[in-house]
Amino acid sequence: MLGHVSFGVGDLARAKTFYDAIMGALGYACVYADDRFVGYGMPGSSDDKLLLRAVSEARAPGDGFHLCFDASDEAAVDRFHAAGMAAGGADNGAPGLRPRYGPDYYAAFLIDPDGHHLEAKVAVRG
Repeated sequence: MLGHVSFGVGDLARAKTFYDAIMGALGYACVYADDRFVGYGMPGSSDDKLLLRAVSEARAPGDGFHLCFDASDEAAVDRFHAAGMAAGGADNGAPGLRPRYGPDYYAAFLIDPDGHHLEAKVAVRG
């Protein structure tokens, strides 16, 4: 349904470090970068699905908004969370099952350095 999502970030270099880590953990890559924008998508593609834009007064959306990334398996969710924490993110929910969302819903939650709420999730394979 969505073509891409764009976020404003206050410090593009800091954001690139963070998103390189979490996107790499999920199997995505930086597919575009210049002094104002960084884009992420499938490795080898030029089609960005997540675009970060340098904005002097960037603000994350308010409560109720978060962006969820699909992960290939539970290990990718775990890597996403660990990589994000190591790259300056804040914990907003450690990796694990979320039975209130469904019996096979495995996810982790982070807040990026600009305050954007992020999730990685996968359906646990039984």
